[in-house]
Amino acid sequence: MKTFKMLTFDLVTEDGLQTFPLVDGIIINQENSHQSWILELFMDRQYRIAFDDLLQNATVFNARAVISSPDNEPAPFQVVVHAVQEIGEHISILLKGTLKAQRSKYAERLLMELLDEGVPLADLLERFSQDMKKRPKLKND
Repeated sequence: MKTFKMLTFDLVTEDGLQTFPLVDGIIINQENSHQSWILELFMDRQYRIAFDDLLQNATVFNARAVISSPDNEPAPFQVVVHAVQEIGEHISILLKGTLKAQRSKYAERLLMELLDEGVPLADLLERFSQDMKKRPKLKND
């Protein structure tokens, strides 16, 4: 097994991304024949209702997480909520699932989108750098 620090977590919805601010997070690659991953999110209790609904319905959903370094491209996962546990003013959410096989090439796709938008060359580097940090949802996501 390999363990990684999770820096950000987004739930992928039909309307885009729903970001959940983490107090802490960990991702474990179980390195088994099922290619299973475990994600544990530690966040404020106010977000419990969203995960309780997913748990009750055993909903399989897409998510993405930035692992280890803020400069890393978000890794796409398909997961299900396995458990939700209150710990003081926080909650621990345990997700189980798989890493989606094909990673998007976010930087290349962002650059193509900025060029298609006609961002002036003088502004391109600054806009590209800002969007790489913010990671907005792209049109073709």
